[in-house]
Amino acid sequence: MREGSLEAPERHVLDWQSEEFNNETSLFQELERVYDICHGCRRCFSLCNAFPTLFDAIDESDTMELDGVPKEKYWDVVDNCYLCDLCFMTKCPYVPPHEWQVDFPHLMLRAKIVGNRKGRPALRDRVLSSTDSIGKLGSIPVAFHTVNSVNRNSLARKAMEQVIGVHQDAKLPKFCSSSVHSKISNHRPLETEPVKAGPTNGKVVLFATCYGKYNSPTMNEDLIKVFEHNGIPVRVVKNDQCCGMPKLEIGDMKSVSRLKDQNIKQLAKFVEDGWDVITPIPSCTLMFRQELPLLFSDDSKVQMVKEAVYDPFEYLMLRHKHKLLTTKFKNALGKVLYHAACHQRVQNVGAKTRQTLQLIPDTDITTIERCSGHDGTYAVKKEFYEFSKKIVRPIANQVKKVEPDHIASDCVLAASHIAANSGEHSAQPEHPISLLRTAYGI
Repeated sequence: MREGSLEAPERHVLDWQSEEFNNETSLFQELERVYDICHGCRRCFSLCNAFPTLFDAIDESDTMELDGVPKEKYWDVVDNCYLCDLCFMTKCPYVPPHEWQVDFPHLMLRAKIVGNRKGRPALRDRVLSSTDSIGKLGSIPVAFHTVNSVNRNSLARKAMEQVIGVHQDAKLPKFCSSSVHSKISNHRPLETEPVKAGPTNGKVVLFATCYGKYNSPTMNEDLIKVFEHNGIPVRVVKNDQCCGMPKLEIGDMKSVSRLKDQNIKQLAKFVEDGWDVITPIPSCTLMFRQELPLLFSDDSKVQMVKEAVYDPFEYLMLRHKHKLLTTKFKNALGKVLYHAACHQRVQNVGAKTRQTLQLIPDTDITTIERCSGHDGTYAVKKEFYEFSKKIVRPIANQVKKVEPDHIASDCVLAASHIAANSGEHSAQPEHPISLLRTAYGI
């Protein structure tokens, strides 16, 4: 037996349509095998609430071993996993190619897929994961002010908690009615000739994301301004749908497949025409780079898009490496508390956001590499709200200690969760691309 695993972690293709994958008896055998390995290790006890849930169930059982835990409690562990991937990438010594082949997040995904087929997700979870439908409804020009007001009304929020299980104190994102989709013409001629840098083609198409379309269009506007300021032509995917990550997190593969078909068709055409793909939210980037290629390994267009998708700051630092990035900044940022998002860290692109911000003079970056506990929907659910506050507390304490001028995360919902739990005098949450635009003064 090899001691430990010193080789790079490997992810395996997920044969999610096979009979074996969806067999509940086989699933529980694998859950038992992996849970027992985790029980013997316990290295991940502080990452999220999935592992304390498992270990507490074992420690409180009659045998104090996994065999004393009722099988129905296995689902409690699954429900507390929000697929951040950190246990796989940063903690577990038994991931492939180790012979024990432990991939805890993808085992949890398998359980969520099997559970979804059996109707386990609550109606609330199905609704919250329908980000396009919620976004379109919440951003209707004549209605978004009303929706935002309701989301801030204490009586309405109490009712919301009772009816659908969204915690009354959880901070919900605001809705906006504007979008970059109507502002960027994909048919206008290129203002500048694209200049390649490394594997990139020097021109990008923006996958705006649900959050960018319905909650924070300024994030996308800032990205476009920054990229065009650096001579990079930008176009926008016009009829994009949710990337599918929220549906993946509840195991709804029917919806994931549908969204994949709609998005990949458009993105692949841009890639074939020589465009690189940029997504400002790490979860969307991860979906196109890792999850869809592993779920649809035989789809050549999925694999083609995978090779063309970039994190914004990864792209900018490639430009900097080839001396193509503008480094003339007009404004300092002061003290920035930068939270490295989980779904960005697991892509193994390095600390590109921090490296970019460090180019700005008179700017002090404090980097936090801990999960915020938000995960899009986990932190707003009634049963998980207090757990999310516990997970974010070390970061909030660091905010109070540093007293930054800016709180930034590539996952804007994580930044919002951090700010909301850091006291009323906390800095406002921002996407790092907005900070970069501020530094450029454009």
